Amino acid sequence: MSILKVERLTKDYGHGRGVFDISFEVAKGEVFGFLGPNGAGKTTAIRHIMGFSKPQEGTTWVNGANSWTQSRQIKMELGYLPGEIALPDELTGVQFIKMMADLRKISNMTKTEYLIDKFELEPNGSLKYMSLGMKRKLAIVTAFMHDPAVLVLDEPTSGLDPLMQELFIEFVKEEKALGKTILLSSHILSEVDSTCDRIAIIKDGKIVSTIITNDLKHSSSKTYKIEFNSDDQYRKFTAGNFVLSSKNDAKRQVKVLVDDKDINAFIASVSEYDMKFFSEIKFTLQDYFMHFYQNNDNGKGDQK
Repeated sequence: MSILKVERLTKDYGHGRGVFDISFEVAKGEVFGFLGPNGAGKTTAIRHIMGFSKPQEGTTWVNGANSWTQSRQIKMELGYLPGEIALPDELTGVQFIKMMADLRKISNMTKTEYLIDKFELEPNGSLKYMSLGMKRKLAIVTAFMHDPAVLVLDEPTSGLDPLMQELFIEFVKEEKALGKTILLSSHILSEVDSTCDRIAIIKDGKIVSTIITNDLKHSSSKTYKIEFNSDDQYRKFTAGNFVLSSKNDAKRQVKVLVDDKDINAFIASVSEYDMKFFSEIKFTLQDYFMHFYQNNDNGKGDQK
């Protein structure tokens, strides 16, 4: 069952900015990663899911409710952590928490107190003078305080120190174990890789790939790096029938792609060569991501 659904969504701000005919679904209990650099269109898509912006084309739904026409209902039910934190300067953290609790009709503050303690939030001070990190912690508390079944997290660890980033990632895993449905938008590959079941890569406002995380981690294709002790051995190897992903003539190095079923035969063949070293290179999400982005200009600002 799809809890979040984006169907052929388009919002064109001009000059190549926006999102263009994107579609994806997030199933119940799934953590779905939305991966791309600043400017790729992640926040644009999320603002449409939240009902903050009207699509030019396409539709978004949350729990079967139309994001634009039923946005009030959606905002009350899900947890939303925005990428940019904007809080009322005239309130203290305590007052803001109380305001959010009243809006959501929360009378039992046990979950809220747990979150305040877990993330070491100091809510007594004025929001005007809070640090970015403390504001981010406050936003986390108010996003999760009503124990929502659906969460939309846009760059959730921005502004947190490394220890708090790790703590938040572990917390997301705990929420996932409870069966929560989570859309996590980020440009931090490790954050997405460690939490998400599936990942969509977005580039220039278009989804260029959707992958199952475990399939990537257990790819049937392996890459090996070899350096040879002599030019003769290097030339002999590169003249063979091996699938080379790259080579470096000056260093006598090659990277070879080998399918799992061919590994034993490959090892037997390569053992006949005089090698300086031979090692497997683990294929990572970063490798997969850079396949789409290595020639991309990331100098643009984040799309709104």
